[in-house]
Amino acid sequence: MTPLFPNPDDQRLTEAVAGIDHTGAPVEIRVPVERALTLYLNAQEIVTMMTINDYPEYLALGYLLNQNMLKPTDVVTEVEYDDDLQVVVVRTEHGTNFEQKLKKKTLTSGCAQGTAFGDLMESIEDIELPQTPLRTSWIYQMTHEINTKPSLYLTAGAIHGCVLCKEGTPICYMEDVGRHNAVDKIAGWMFRHGVSAADKIFYTTGRLTSEMVIKTVRMGIPILVSRSGFTSWGVDLARQAGLVLIGRAKGKRFIALAGAERLVFDQDLAYVKDDAMGARRKAAQDD
Repeated sequence: MTPLFPNPDDQRLTEAVAGIDHTGAPVEIRVPVERALTLYLNAQEIVTMMTINDYPEYLALGYLLNQNMLKPTDVVTEVEYDDDLQVVVVRTEHGTNFEQKLKKKTLTSGCAQGTAFGDLMESIEDIELPQTPLRTSWIYQMTHEINTKPSLYLTAGAIHGCVLCKEGTPICYMEDVGRHNAVDKIAGWMFRHGVSAADKIFYTTGRLTSEMVIKTVRMGIPILVSRSGFTSWGVDLARQAGLVLIGRAKGKRFIALAGAERLVFDQDLAYVKDDAMGARRKAAQDD
Protein backbone atom coordinates (compact mmCIF):
# COMPACT_ATOMS: atom_id res chain seq x y z
CA MET A 1 0.00 0.00 0.00
CA THR A 2 1.30 3.45 -0.96
CA PRO A 3 2.12 5.62 2.08
CA LEU A 4 -0.05 8.72 2.49
CA PHE A 5 1.59 12.03 3.44
CA PRO A 6 0.52 15.70 3.65
CA ASN A 7 0.46 17.80 0.50
CA PRO A 8 1.33 21.36 1.56
CA ASP A 9 1.21 22.44 -2.09
CA ASP A 10 -2.54 21.80 -2.27
CA GLN A 11 -3.85 25.35 -2.75
CA ARG A 12 -7.27 24.44 -1.30
CA LEU A 13 -5.82 23.92 2.15
CA THR A 14 -4.23 27.33 2.83
CA GLU A 15 -4.72 30.93 1.79
CA ALA A 16 -2.54 34.04 1.89
CA VAL A 17 -3.50 36.68 4.47
CA ALA A 18 -1.93 40.14 4.71
CA GLY A 19 -1.06 41.87 7.99
CA ILE A 20 1.78 43.60 9.80
CA ASP A 21 4.51 42.28 12.05
CA HIS A 22 5.83 43.50 15.42
CA THR A 23 7.76 46.34 13.71
CA GLY A 24 4.76 47.55 11.73
CA ALA A 25 6.15 46.19 8.48
CA PRO A 26 3.66 44.61 6.06
CA VAL A 27 3.70 40.80 5.90
CA GLU A 28 1.78 38.10 4.09
CA ILE A 29 1.52 34.59 5.51
CA ARG A 30 -0.34 31.44 4.59
CA VAL A 31 -2.95 30.13 7.04
CA PRO A 32 -5.03 26.93 7.02
CA VAL A 33 -8.54 27.17 5.57
CA GLU A 34 -11.34 25.84 7.81
CA ARG A 35 -14.45 24.43 6.19
CA ALA A 36 -17.70 23.17 7.70
CA LEU A 37 -18.39 19.52 6.87
CA THR A 38 -21.75 18.01 7.81
CA LEU A 39 -21.82 14.25 8.41
CA TYR A 40 -24.86 12.01 7.89
CA LEU A 41 -25.13 8.36 8.88
CA ASN A 42 -27.73 6.94 6.55
CA ALA A 43 -30.61 9.48 6.83
CA GLN A 44 -29.60 10.96 10.19
CA GLU A 45 -27.58 14.16 10.53
CA ILE A 46 -24.84 13.48 13.08
CA VAL A 47 -22.52 16.48 13.42
CA THR A 48 -21.01 19.47 11.61
CA MET A 49 -17.21 19.55 11.92
CA MET A 50 -14.69 22.27 11.18
CA THR A 51 -11.93 20.72 9.08
CA ILE A 52 -9.45 21.42 6.30
CA ASN A 53 -11.51 18.81 4.43
CA ASP A 54 -8.75 17.11 2.48
CA TYR A 55 -10.06 13.58 3.14
CA PRO A 56 -13.78 13.89 4.02
CA GLU A 57 -14.53 10.22 3.43
CA TYR A 58 -11.83 9.02 5.83
CA LEU A 59 -12.85 11.66 8.38
CA ALA A 60 -16.49 10.57 8.26
CA LEU A 61 -15.71 6.88 8.70
CA GLY A 62 -13.16 7.47 11.43
CA TYR A 63 -15.46 9.79 13.38
CA LEU A 64 -18.26 7.22 13.40
CA LEU A 65 -15.89 4.41 14.35
CA ASN A 66 -14.21 6.34 17.16
CA GLN A 67 -17.56 7.51 18.54
CA ASN A 68 -18.73 3.88 18.62
CA MET A 69 -21.58 4.71 16.23
CA LEU A 70 -20.14 2.40 13.60
CA LYS A 71 -18.72 -1.03 14.41
CA PRO A 72 -15.67 -2.47 12.62
CA THR A 73 -17.93 -5.33 11.54
CA ASP A 74 -20.60 -3.06 10.02
CA VAL A 75 -20.86 -3.21 6.23
CA VAL A 76 -20.47 0.23 4.66
CA THR A 77 -22.13 0.23 1.26
CA GLU A 78 -21.25 3.79 0.23
CA VAL A 79 -19.50 6.96 1.35
CA GLU A 80 -20.83 9.85 -0.70
CA TYR A 81 -19.29 13.35 -0.59
CA ASP A 82 -20.87 16.46 -2.14
CA ASP A 83 -18.28 19.23 -2.50
CA ASP A 84 -20.86 21.93 -3.29
CA LEU A 85 -22.98 21.18 -0.21
CA GLN A 86 -20.00 20.24 1.99
CA VAL A 87 -21.87 17.11 3.07
CA VAL A 88 -20.63 13.53 3.49
CA VAL A 89 -23.05 10.61 3.84
CA VAL A 90 -22.03 7.18 5.16
CA ARG A 91 -24.51 4.45 4.18
CA THR A 92 -24.56 1.04 5.85
CA GLU A 93 -26.13 -2.26 4.87
CA HIS A 94 -28.19 -2.36 8.08
CA GLY A 95 -29.36 0.26 10.56
CA THR A 96 -27.18 1.30 13.52
CA ASN A 97 -27.90 2.22 17.14
CA PHE A 98 -26.79 5.85 16.84
CA GLU A 99 -30.06 7.30 18.21
CA GLN A 100 -29.34 6.06 21.72
CA LYS A 101 -25.75 7.24 21.51
CA LEU A 102 -26.75 10.76 20.47
CA LYS A 103 -28.78 11.08 23.66
CA LYS A 104 -25.66 10.36 25.72
CA LYS A 105 -23.32 12.75 23.91
CA THR A 106 -21.04 14.87 26.13
CA LEU A 107 -18.32 17.43 25.39
CA THR A 108 -14.66 16.53 25.99
CA SER A 109 -11.41 18.49 26.26
CA GLY A 110 -10.74 18.05 22.53
CA CYS A 111 -10.57 21.30 20.56
CA ALA A 112 -13.28 22.28 18.03
CA GLN A 113 -16.01 19.62 17.79
CA GLY A 114 -14.40 16.82 19.84
CA THR A 115 -17.04 14.61 21.45
CA ALA A 116 -17.23 11.29 23.25
CA PHE A 117 -20.17 9.17 24.27
CA GLY A 118 -21.10 7.77 27.65
CA ASP A 119 -20.44 4.16 26.69
CA LEU A 120 -16.92 4.66 25.32
CA MET A 121 -15.36 3.72 28.64
CA GLU A 122 -17.26 0.44 28.68
CA SER A 123 -16.24 -0.29 25.10
CA ILE A 124 -12.49 0.00 25.77
CA GLU A 125 -12.66 -2.22 28.86
CA ASP A 126 -13.31 -5.19 26.58
CA ILE A 127 -10.34 -4.47 24.27
CA GLU A 128 -7.14 -6.44 24.81
CA LEU A 129 -4.21 -4.70 23.17
CA PRO A 130 -1.30 -6.79 21.87
CA GLN A 131 1.77 -6.49 24.06
CA THR A 132 3.93 -5.24 21.22
CA PRO A 133 7.46 -4.22 22.26
CA LEU A 134 8.77 -0.75 21.40
CA ARG A 135 12.38 -0.30 20.33
CA THR A 136 13.77 3.13 21.13
CA SER A 137 15.43 3.13 17.70
CA TRP A 138 11.91 3.14 16.20
CA ILE A 139 10.98 6.24 18.23
CA TYR A 140 13.99 8.18 16.93
CA GLN A 141 13.63 6.97 13.34
CA MET A 142 9.91 7.75 13.37
CA THR A 143 10.19 11.24 14.85
CA HIS A 144 13.06 12.16 12.54
CA GLU A 145 11.13 11.10 9.44
CA ILE A 146 7.96 12.88 10.60
CA ASN A 147 9.84 16.07 11.46
CA THR A 148 11.56 16.21 8.09
CA LYS A 149 8.48 15.56 5.92
CA PRO A 150 6.90 18.54 4.09
CA SER A 151 3.73 19.46 5.98
CA LEU A 152 1.03 22.07 6.42
CA TYR A 153 2.42 22.68 9.90
CA LEU A 154 5.67 23.96 8.43
CA THR A 155 3.87 25.88 5.69
CA ALA A 156 1.12 27.55 7.71
CA GLY A 157 1.16 26.39 11.34
CA ALA A 158 -2.05 26.36 13.46
CA ILE A 159 -2.59 22.68 12.76
CA HIS A 160 -2.25 19.26 14.40
CA GLY A 161 -0.64 16.17 12.94
CA CYS A 162 -1.17 12.44 13.55
CA VAL A 163 0.88 9.68 12.00
CA LEU A 164 0.45 5.90 11.79
CA CYS A 165 3.78 4.08 11.75
CA LYS A 166 4.98 0.53 11.32
CA GLU A 167 8.06 0.16 13.50
CA GLY A 168 9.97 3.37 12.69
CA THR A 169 8.41 4.04 9.28
CA PRO A 170 5.46 6.45 8.80
CA ILE A 171 2.76 5.02 6.52
CA CYS A 172 -0.15 7.46 6.97
CA TYR A 173 0.30 11.12 8.00
CA MET A 174 -2.81 13.27 8.48
CA GLU A 175 -3.16 16.91 9.54
CA ASP A 176 -6.16 19.02 10.56
CA VAL A 177 -7.18 22.04 12.65
CA GLY A 178 -8.35 19.69 15.42
CA ARG A 179 -6.23 16.77 16.59
CA HIS A 180 -9.31 14.56 16.87
CA ASN A 181 -10.00 15.13 13.14
CA ALA A 182 -6.49 13.96 12.27
CA VAL A 183 -6.97 10.85 14.45
CA ASP A 184 -10.34 10.09 12.88
CA LYS A 185 -8.97 10.40 9.34
CA ILE A 186 -6.33 7.77 10.14
CA ALA A 187 -9.01 5.50 11.67
CA GLY A 188 -11.09 5.88 8.51
CA TRP A 189 -8.08 5.16 6.29
CA MET A 190 -7.29 2.00 8.27
CA PHE A 191 -10.92 0.83 8.08
CA ARG A 192 -11.20 1.52 4.35
CA HIS A 193 -7.98 -0.33 3.51
CA GLY A 194 -8.17 -3.12 6.08
CA VAL A 195 -4.93 -2.09 7.81
CA SER A 196 -4.01 -4.14 10.88
CA ALA A 197 -3.37 -2.17 14.08
CA ALA A 198 -1.51 -4.81 16.10
CA ASP A 199 2.01 -3.92 14.93
CA LYS A 200 1.53 -0.15 14.59
CA ILE A 201 2.62 2.95 16.50
CA PHE A 202 0.43 6.06 16.68
CA TYR A 203 2.14 9.45 16.82
CA THR A 204 0.43 12.76 17.57
CA THR A 205 1.56 16.35 17.99
CA GLY A 206 -1.29 16.90 20.46
CA ARG A 207 -1.67 16.34 24.20
CA LEU A 208 -2.05 12.83 25.57
CA THR A 209 -5.55 13.30 26.98
CA SER A 210 -8.18 10.72 27.91
CA GLU A 211 -9.82 11.29 24.51
CA MET A 212 -6.58 10.54 22.65
CA VAL A 213 -5.94 7.40 24.71
CA ILE A 214 -9.52 6.14 24.25
CA LYS A 215 -9.38 6.62 20.47
CA THR A 216 -6.01 4.88 20.20
CA VAL A 217 -7.23 1.92 22.26
CA ARG A 218 -10.47 1.70 20.25
CA MET A 219 -8.38 1.60 17.07
CA GLY A 220 -6.47 -1.36 18.56
CA ILE A 221 -3.07 0.36 18.36
CA PRO A 222 -0.76 -0.72 21.22
CA ILE A 223 1.65 2.25 21.30
CA LEU A 224 0.94 6.01 21.50
CA VAL A 225 3.70 8.63 21.19
CA SER A 226 3.51 12.45 21.37
CA ARG A 227 5.86 15.41 21.32
CA SER A 228 3.45 17.02 23.80
CA GLY A 229 2.56 16.26 27.43
CA PHE A 230 0.10 14.18 29.44
CA THR A 231 -3.07 14.51 31.48
CA SER A 232 -3.51 12.38 34.62
CA TRP A 233 -6.64 10.63 33.32
CA GLY A 234 -4.92 9.89 30.02
CA VAL A 235 -2.11 8.19 31.94
CA ASP A 236 -4.54 6.24 34.16
CA LEU A 237 -6.51 4.96 31.17
CA ALA A 238 -3.35 3.98 29.28
CA ARG A 239 -2.16 1.93 32.26
CA GLN A 240 -5.54 0.23 32.61
CA ALA A 241 -5.67 -0.60 28.90
CA GLY A 242 -2.09 -1.88 28.58
CA LEU A 243 -1.13 0.94 26.19
CA VAL A 244 2.48 2.10 25.89
CA LEU A 245 2.33 5.87 26.45
CA ILE A 246 5.29 8.03 25.45
CA GLY A 247 5.21 11.83 25.77
CA ARG A 248 7.51 14.85 25.42
CA ALA A 249 9.34 13.05 22.60
CA LYS A 250 11.64 15.77 21.27
CA GLY A 251 15.17 15.23 20.04
CA LYS A 252 16.90 12.72 22.29
CA ARG A 253 14.35 12.99 25.10
CA PHE A 254 11.09 11.22 25.86
CA ILE A 255 9.14 10.14 28.94
CA ALA A 256 7.24 6.84 29.30
CA LEU A 257 4.39 6.90 31.84
CA ALA A 258 2.70 3.62 30.84
CA GLY A 259 4.02 0.37 29.41
CA ALA A 260 7.66 1.20 30.18
CA GLU A 261 8.43 -2.49 30.69
CA ARG A 262 7.94 -3.04 26.93
CA LEU A 263 10.69 -0.59 25.95
CA VAL A 264 13.82 -2.03 24.34
CA PHE A 265 16.72 0.43 24.64
CA ASP A 266 18.62 -0.36 21.44
CA GLN A 267 19.57 3.16 20.26
CA ASP A 268 22.97 4.78 20.85
CA LEU A 269 22.00 8.36 21.78
CA ALA A 270 25.28 9.69 20.40
CA TYR A 271 23.80 9.22 16.92
CA VAL A 272 20.44 10.90 17.64
CA LYS A 273 19.99 14.47 16.37
CA ASP A 274 18.35 17.27 18.33
CA ASP A 275 14.76 18.48 17.81
CA ALA A 276 14.52 18.77 14.01
CA MET A 277 10.89 19.90 14.04
CA GLY A 278 11.59 22.85 16.32
CA ALA A 279 14.57 23.95 14.24
CA ARG A 280 12.67 23.65 10.96
CA ARG A 281 9.65 25.50 12.34
CA LYS A 282 11.85 28.38 13.54
CA ALA A 283 13.60 28.54 10.16
CA ALA A 284 10.24 28.64 8.37
CA GLN A 285 9.07 31.51 10.59
CA ASP A 286 12.27 33.46 9.90
CA ASP A 287 11.92 33.19 6.11
